[in-house]
Amino acid sequence: MTDLVVHPITVRLRSTVRGMDARPGVLLEGPNGWGEWSPVPGFPCDPVLALQAAREAAVGAWPVAVRNVIPVNALVGDDFDPERDGPALAGFATVKIKVGDLGDLDRVAAVRDVVGPHVALRVDANGCWDVDAARKCLDAMARYDIELAEQPVATLEDLAFIRRSSPIPIAADECIRSLDDVERMRRLGAADAIVLKVQACGGVHAALSWAERAGVPAIVSSMLETSVGLAAGVALAAALPELPYACGLGTGALLAADVTDAPLVPADGMLAVRVPSVDRAMVDALATAAAPSAFVAAQDRIV
Repeated sequence: MTDLVVHPITVRLRSTVRGMDARPGVLLEGPNGWGEWSPVPGFPCDPVLALQAAREAAVGAWPVAVRNVIPVNALVGDDFDPERDGPALAGFATVKIKVGDLGDLDRVAAVRDVVGPHVALRVDANGCWDVDAARKCLDAMARYDIELAEQPVATLEDLAFIRRSSPIPIAADECIRSLDDVERMRRLGAADAIVLKVQACGGVHAALSWAERAGVPAIVSSMLETSVGLAAGVALAAALPELPYACGLGTGALLAADVTDAPLVPADGMLAVRVPSVDRAMVDALATAAAPSAFVAAQDRIV
């Protein structure tokens, strides 16, 4: 790691997301640019893979882009208010709704009513349903023309079981932790799409190999990173041979601060493929005294 400068930071969020109001992380400054290490607490991401991804961005090179813009989805949480939040959904061709139980059907209905019939709706349960709840919820939500259900149940085996009877296509996310999981997903026929996060895959090049082995379309998503981390997700989405679904890379708008004066935030539901210039003064404003212990442990394992 002697070729890198380590910058521990903490970024506050505009509102609470998955129980978090701030994001600790580390920026790596290297000869070829900046990388970010910031696994989400509770998400299955090996800290060493996240460090490999950050190093790739700082000292390596990303694949050649095959597109100049990336479609991204808007995100609706559990406190959606149609009058307050509805206008922010304008311009997005896809909206993802975080769901947790059958009671969220009213929120799905409210979002569909706000965006109309031509916007794609996606639901994401983050694996919180058991098989019976998933079957009931997916059957009930199908009437609202749902494009995809992300991780309705926790395991690949249950995902494969649900997919065989679900009226809604299924995407795998949290249950994919390694290339072995990708290949098992394919063997089981567990999903219609795979959600990939660059840090969880170990870098953009690694994520491309996961996408190739999956045999289903890939959806690139974020870990609530700064624009440094989001740039890696954008590079992955830009390099995929095909991109039939909007990506979950519009989360820069959830940050109360960033490390660039030209952050990666969507305009009319699209992100331009670019690498923002990092402002050192903005990095310094977010600086913390020490890196997270998981980052330090990952350094010891990778050196």
